[in-house]
Amino acid sequence: MLNLTVHVKPGSRKGPLVVDDPDGTPDHPSVTVFLQQRAVEGAANDALVALLAKHFMVAKRDVSIIRGHTSKIKHLRIDRS
Repeated sequence: MLNLTVHVKPGSRKGPLVVDDPDGTPDHPSVTVFLQQRAVEGAANDALVALLAKHFMVAKRDVSIIRGHTSKIKHLRIDRS
């Protein structure tokens, strides 16, 4: 299991892109994610889960948003079995 802090940049022209954040620690890594989807009706959250599942090579059901559903800073849990 991996706990991850994610800084989301919705509506970005760069996206989709995952960038390691130097503020993270080995115990609690942090990344910045650039998404093209806007933060409307959960579209950015859905895109975030799909992108991180692909990035970490796990199923979408293994990626869950723990905290920050309506915030740009989110805490996620990724189950790697």
